[in-house]
Amino acid sequence: MAKLRVSYEYSEAEDKSIRLGLFLIVCGILSLFILCFCWLSPTLQSLQSKPANCTVISVRRLDESFECVFTCGTDCKGTSQYPCLQIFVNNSESSSVALLHIDEQQLLLNPKCSYVPKCERDNQKMKDDVLKMQNYWIEDGSNQSFPCFFNPQRRPDDVLWQRTHDASVLLHCVLWPMVSLLVGTLIVLLTVCARSLAVRAEAIQKRKFS
Repeated sequence: MAKLRVSYEYSEAEDKSIRLGLFLIVCGILSLFILCFCWLSPTLQSLQSKPANCTVISVRRLDESFECVFTCGTDCKGTSQYPCLQIFVNNSESSSVALLHIDEQQLLLNPKCSYVPKCERDNQKMKDDVLKMQNYWIEDGSNQSFPCFFNPQRRPDDVLWQRTHDASVLLHCVLWPMVSLLVGTLIVLLTVCARSLAVRAEAIQKRKFS
């Protein structure tokens, strides 16, 4: 009895489905590496900060000014100066005095100052911005304790008022690449399985009429 030959070639639609699935798989893998490299490491460092209660001890503005770079167009850049505001707080967890920072980004911009205003061309505007922040902590912030975050291993002398990253960033770094990877894998598997079933059905049909 002659062997039945069945075509295993994919149709144009099936070929496009497999290519789409492979594209989603590659995108999922690449985005997972990129997001983990750009967001996962800073998020894990941010989540290492322990919550605590802080109380303002002193608020002062230094005579020293710091420079910042502002942009005013495609090829337009300049430098401005802003005063340095320092807010010292008492950390309830370690019972030590630490310098308060708004968040991790401002801590990296200037570790010596508690608040870094948005860089503007007008120096007076930045001075007014710092003065508003100073008045807030003197009038309102000094009368009550507030939640803060600190990392005793990395920066024992600094505390953060807010976290730049939270657990939701960690979830998104893993969730969406995994969804893309899973959908792409399902598309490829379903297309291959559908083609395999079609080939078997074709072989059975030919055997009946042979």
